[in-house]
Amino acid sequence: MPLRPVIAVFLLAACGGGDTTEIQTPGGGYTTEVLANEQLAGEVGCLACHTDGDTPAAPSLVGIWGRENQLADGRTVTVDHEYVSRSITEPGADVVEGYNSTMPTVPLTDEEVDRLVDWVRSLG
Repeated sequence: MPLRPVIAVFLLAACGGGDTTEIQTPGGGYTTEVLANEQLAGEVGCLACHTDGDTPAAPSLVGIWGRENQLADGRTVTVDHEYVSRSITEPGADVVEGYNSTMPTVPLTDEEVDRLVDWVRSLG
């Protein structure tokens, strides 16, 4: 389940021509960069478990940017670029309390990791 129904809007706008610099949706405007990053999240499997609500497999990513997360080992971390990047590249390093370390390691370039971090930031 995608976090927002905007990928289809992006694809329709891209296929139909016209300006795709920013697409207006009922929730506001999303740049093509955000949409492309969300598409990457879908392609590499993030959206299989990280949906718009908490699931038994993974916590929601919506609204987590800047929030304090309680980890399974008792530490508390701020959801920022460093934390999200490490969570992507070393999934078992900082597991959120209440979840198991089931996220697979996905081979990504540094640019792809940065794009995914930017996407999480765009979710608030």
